[in-house]
Amino acid sequence: MKETMRQRIAAGKLFTDYCEGLPEDRLAAKRRMKRFNELDPGDTKGRAALIGEILGAPSDAWIEPPFYFCYGTNITLGAGTYINVNCSFIDDGRITIGKRVMFGPSVNIATVSHPINPAMRGFMFADPVAIGDDCWIGANVTICPGVTIGEGTTIGAGSVVTHDIPAHVVAVGVPCRVLREINERDMAEYRPGMTFADDELVCETRGK
Repeated sequence: MKETMRQRIAAGKLFTDYCEGLPEDRLAAKRRMKRFNELDPGDTKGRAALIGEILGAPSDAWIEPPFYFCYGTNITLGAGTYINVNCSFIDDGRITIGKRVMFGPSVNIATVSHPINPAMRGFMFADPVAIGDDCWIGANVTICPGVTIGEGTTIGAGSVVTHDIPAHVVAVGVPCRVLREINERDMAEYRPGMTFADDELVCETRGK
């Protein structure tokens, strides 16, 4: 039996997205994206409901608009994950993000590549992206197809992640490389000489 395009996408094979209901799915996703990005900033309940609609399942994650995606339903966000403004997730392939992951603004995740052969460049192939729990992805990071980032890792701003990054490290650069492991000092201080114990982090609400 001939494979469907969705099966080919899942298998990492060459595909086109102009048939089998894929254009209609993308159009419906664009309409959800438009509604989300134009929502009143104070409508937090509406935003939470739309996040669940975009992902195709209820989610305890939080996304700041504008947010851009192809389908939305190929994205999984763990509880407590925060996505800052102007992020773009090209989710023809699966994007799986763990719990309590923090994204800076303008992070790009791509799951799709094109052949180098110019005659075949109109076709695509996809590889999934996975990010473990408790990662911090800095501003303007680009994560390329097929990348896995281990839990607890920090990716420095402006990095281009072209290959897997292990857990519990600081990685930076173009292409992104491991700079060092996260150490005891990182766990005790947020800046040199400034410990977490020094800050009570008490926040008073206006009008009270």
